[in-house]
Amino acid sequence: MLSDLPEGVRLVAISKYHPNEYIEAAYAEGQRLFGESHEQELRLKVESLPGDIEWHFIGHLQTNKVKYIAPYISMVEAVDSLKLLREIDKQAAKQGRTIKVLLELHIAEEETKYGLTLDDCRQLLAGGEWRSLQHVQICGLMMMASNVDDEEQIRQEMMTARRFFDEVKAQYFAQDEAFCERSWGMSHDYRIAVECGSTMVRVGTAIFGPRIY
Repeated sequence: MLSDLPEGVRLVAISKYHPNEYIEAAYAEGQRLFGESHEQELRLKVESLPGDIEWHFIGHLQTNKVKYIAPYISMVEAVDSLKLLREIDKQAAKQGRTIKVLLELHIAEEETKYGLTLDDCRQLLAGGEWRSLQHVQICGLMMMASNVDDEEQIRQEMMTARRFFDEVKAQYFAQDEAFCERSWGMSHDYRIAVECGSTMVRVGTAIFGPRIY
């Protein structure tokens, strides 16, 4: 596992496309938090791996897939619309459970990235409908920095997310201890992310090696 993560930063081991043996090896070293992004692969792993694993859904989640993961997912890391938030709440209610979520920000310059612009996120929170959803818990923000070699650009984007976190924390979640997660940083930039206040890094390749498709 990553030995250079400081206190207070959790590792989400990105296990998508990696076989159970790799996850079991990481589990044996004490890792309990894993990230998947394909509903069918995730379901097979949940059924065959230890029950105390905490599964996060990473990547873009379509609303029509929520019902399949609602029984066992611990957190959805990339909520990019009020529509998706409503669907997670609806499906979690059917299961009699609460699902944690992070709001995904689109800060990177790449058009291929999903997520809410800062203004979209402000509008979603200002609208207030999220307060009435009883089976989702907004626990923080996530973002992906631009996939570039320019470390200064990556740092600027992550610091934009950090400042925005502080803004919405003060405005909407000041009394909510659960709103504490800042999920940014991947294999190539997690060290910068830690410097920029990340509390969760999503790392796959640096742990498991290249993916097996």
